[in-house]
Amino acid sequence: MFYIGIDIGGTKCRVSLAKETTGGLEFIAFGERHVTADYSPDEMLETLLADVNELTKKAGEKPAAIGISCGSPMDQKQGLILSPPHLPGWDNIPIVAFFQDALGIPTFLENDANAGALAEWKYGAGKGANHVIFITAGTGFGAGLILNGKLYTGATGMAGEIGHVRWAFSGNKYPGYGKESSIEGGCSGTGIAEIAKGMIRDELEKGRCLPAWADIEKLTAESVGAAAERGDPLALKIYAQVGKNWGHSVSMLIDVFSPELIVMGSIFVRRRNELLPHMERVIREETLAITRNVCRVVPAVLGEEIGNYAAITVGIYGLEQSGAN
Repeated sequence: MFYIGIDIGGTKCRVSLAKETTGGLEFIAFGERHVTADYSPDEMLETLLADVNELTKKAGEKPAAIGISCGSPMDQKQGLILSPPHLPGWDNIPIVAFFQDALGIPTFLENDANAGALAEWKYGAGKGANHVIFITAGTGFGAGLILNGKLYTGATGMAGEIGHVRWAFSGNKYPGYGKESSIEGGCSGTGIAEIAKGMIRDELEKGRCLPAWADIEKLTAESVGAAAERGDPLALKIYAQVGKNWGHSVSMLIDVFSPELIVMGSIFVRRRNELLPHMERVIREETLAITRNVCRVVPAVLGEEIGNYAAITVGIYGLEQSGAN
């Protein structure tokens, strides 16, 4: 059977076509990467529908399901995208009905953290485990929960939104997810840039000369990470702080859910060397030994293609859970 995946991102949107093989997915074709900001929501939906029709022709048969991965908030049961902060204008978009009505194909919607959790659990680092937490850290910071061999979404579909939790650490002023001192503000890519700006300003106020950090308003997590990779002392200090922040977040998840695996995606995969030692130190200090000793923290393995895997897997898992296949 063939499956269609639709990855709706704040930067780009893309359609993919794949079929399930023994132990994995085989991608058959991809649509064009469409820059999200270049389209209104209605224009993007029509463009993606055209891509779905084109890829369906290549499959030579009607796909079994369509999976859609998108940032929260959303109403999975009603198939609605509900004004994600990184998708301006995407307000109450009935995306499931749009594709299902146009194509007559079962269509399923999940947030990107849950979709990533499904993909890494079925085809990646979490394969074979029953209790897996997947963490995605990009513009935002969220978790997808696989508990007892099943995706756990809670009563509203918002389970795992760890970025929304507020820290109570003295002096922590990281903004994010609408809350000062939120975990997202201290752990996300956006948060890394803000932490860097704050540390650099502190150093400048102390009279230090920092020619390498002259244009702080253009800082990104990527540029700070590149500086850390070059061994810049201040960049390493910034990532040490972020690693501690991640350690506190992961420690909470370990003690609350007692998973076998914490699968870390996005920034962690690229900056593991700078983050992991500081994370591990906090985890050793904060977690209960009985939960810590059965849990491993590992990098995600699906890499830059995880958005495509995630969307396809939403369709496969949704069809399995509906009993329609």
